[in-house]
Formats: sequence, structure tokens, C-alpha cells
Amino acid sequence: MVARAVWKGFLKLDTVTCGVKLTGATSESEKVHFRTLNRKSRLPVKARYVDEETGEPVEREDQLKGYELDNGDFVLIEPEEIKSLKVTSEHTLEIQGFVDENAVQSLYLEKPYYLYPADKASVEAYAVVREAMKRKKRVGTASIVLYQRERPVIIEPYEDGMIMTTLRNRDEVIAADTVFDGIKTSKVDPEMAEIASLIIEKKVTKFDPSKFEDRYENALIELINAKRAGKKPPKAAPAPKENVINLADILRKSLEKEGVKAPARQKTAKAEPKRKSA
Repeated sequence: MVARAVWKGFLKLDTVTCGVKLTGATSESEKVHFRTLNRKSRLPVKARYVDEETGEPVEREDQLKGYELDNGDFVLIEPEEIKSLKVTSEHTLEIQGFVDENAVQSLYLEKPYYLYPADKASVEAYAVVREAMKRKKRVGTASIVLYQRERPVIIEPYEDGMIMTTLRNRDEVIAADTVFDGIKTSKVDPEMAEIASLIIEKKVTKFDPSKFEDRYENALIELINAKRAGKKPPKAAPAPKENVINLADILRKSLEKEGVKAPARQKTAKAEPKRKSA
């Protein structure tokens, strides 16, 4: 059963147009969710909007949007005014260009959606666009209005269909040099880099999402089941005690655990004694 579509419109590539729908490709419905309770009554509590000055609840029909100015005043925006805004990307997903399939940095990827034909009449055009991208190993760039906000997206072939992934805007991404500044000044010991490379080679495997395990989620379920059964909560995992004192020795031990003999230590050549001047 296909999940409910969150958007319905048209996919457009130049003069080729077809009806499409979007459905979220991820779900957290199976995750453990908690509700906030009143500690005294043990009953659920609800979040409500209240007036900052009077503390009185403000009902939905009395709420409106406000953009705060530097002087503390607000520009008032009615819900109908937001709904009246119309842009092409609200109903049309127009592919504006194509980039290499590996060109988009993971830092910009936000949320994936399945993109599929809206009806039988759209299947052929949809399949042609998907097959063309697959042959050229390219992904399409476009924009779409979702949840009252226009978002940049990429569209890519996936199995027998396509996936649309929303992207973060450039101003939403913090510049890397503000965090990594100073790292490039650190010199790496060639011997330690070689040992770390051997460890990586020993751990190379195939990407298999079925092997992913949310150990924190499992611990939550174990805690809930223990409390339901009137048992003591499970003990917390011990925190690591080992401090990295000699990085080279730690790397060698890690390599030995993988069953690989560490390379011989490089001998440092002794400097010849300087001759005394006459």
C-alpha cells in the first residue's frame, strides 16, 4: 500500500511534462515516542499558545503570523495572504539543469521523497526522463514548494523509479573553515597514517542498511519492558576508560586485533656529532 502523497503536481523537462506525486521515503513511526505527563496526576499535558503578557491561552482563530523588526514592532501577515502567494514551483517540478551524480555534497542533503507517476498516462514520459538520467549518470536540479516554503531539490533515478531529495540552502550551512581552522597545521606521522590505512583496508565492506542497529532505541525498549515487568532497569554501558597516550601503540594494537602484522618501526637515523672548530 502506497503511503499518502504529500504533494501532487507536474514534472517538467523542457517540453516533456507528466503528472507526479511525492511520498516521504523515510518514517519514524516505529521509533519509541514519549508523551509529557503531569508528574502529580500522571495525565498527558498539551502545549498551548499563550499571550506573553497576560499568560492567557490564544485560540487558533485568533492567531496570525508576525515578522519581528529591529525595533520590536511586527509586520502582520494573515494566513490568507500566505496562501495567496503563487509561484511556479508550487505545482510544477521543473528540472532546471543537470549535475554529475556525485557532485552534491552530503552536507546539503536534507530529506528524501519517492517521486512516482500520478496516473497511467504519465508513466511513459516519467520512464523516459528516468532512463535518460540513468544513462548519462546525472541528477536533475529543481525547486519545489513544500510546507509553505520553496526548497532546492535534486532528482535522481532509483531502481524502477526516482527519488527527490530536498537540499539545504547555502546560508543554512555553516562554513567549514569556522570549525576546522587550525587542523591543516597539524603534521601527520607517515608511519601512523600507514597503520591507520591498513586498518581501513581490513574493515572494507559493502554498504548494507539492513545491518544498521539503533542500540539507543534498543536500550529504551529494554528499559520500558523492565519497568513494565516491575524489574530493575538494565545497567548502563561502562564508559571507556582508556586514554590515548601513545597513538602509535594504540594503532598497532588495533591492527593486531584485525589479524594484521604491523609494519616494522622506522628507525630514526642518529645525527653525526659535529666537529669542534679549531
